[in-house]
Amino acid sequence: MSNRFPVIEIFGPTVQGEGMVIGRKTMFVRTAGCDYRCSWCDSAFTWDGSGKDEIRMLTADEIMEELRRTGGDAFDHVTLSGGNPALLPGLGELIDLLHREGVLVALETQGSRWQDWFLLVDELTLSPKPPSSGMATDWDVLDGIVERLQAGCRQNSLKVVVFDEPDFRYAAAVHRRYPGVPFYLQAGNGDLKERDSSRLLERLMRRYEWLVESAMASAELRNVRVLPQLHAWLWGNKRGV
Repeated sequence: MSNRFPVIEIFGPTVQGEGMVIGRKTMFVRTAGCDYRCSWCDSAFTWDGSGKDEIRMLTADEIMEELRRTGGDAFDHVTLSGGNPALLPGLGELIDLLHREGVLVALETQGSRWQDWFLLVDELTLSPKPPSSGMATDWDVLDGIVERLQAGCRQNSLKVVVFDEPDFRYAAAVHRRYPGVPFYLQAGNGDLKERDSSRLLERLMRRYEWLVESAMASAELRNVRVLPQLHAWLWGNKRGV
């Protein structure tokens, strides 16, 4: 019997707005459910109950069919997003199908739990959550995940979203703990209710400028890349883009 996965939206093609594959043309498969409750989560509808009526339990074949209906032949890359897709132990079935269809797979997860199918992912980003999220990092779990990925994953990286000075210090601590892992800083979007995209962009640019200046002045953060949230710059807080 095929696994069924809680899918809350499938959309694209669009550009990936975050992390190591920023700017990559991709389709998105967003799953429902998360083990975190980040204060500034931009996809809280995946876990707070507000999107429960949008959840569909789909097989890997059904997801592939919808990807083709939505994206046609205009894509060769899929991003698994959430929520936290790492809650789904059977997701390797979907990844295997995507690979058979000639599609590369990217994943972002906070590093709170391991799944063996992580080793199938082509581009995997671990994004542990800083103090502003209200979540606490289980360093022992994250240590184990980083170690296993370094031993077997094709491409993996770390990314920390930064909103303020405590987040910046947390990011420096993450980079110090895992110096051999490609590392990305990203300016966060704390204005999730702002509907005026031009006003939001102005705020996002100021935060990004602050983050760039902070990283450039840091002797500890040398081998890092500093990113905006590209999708928020382009489309503000609009969903499904």
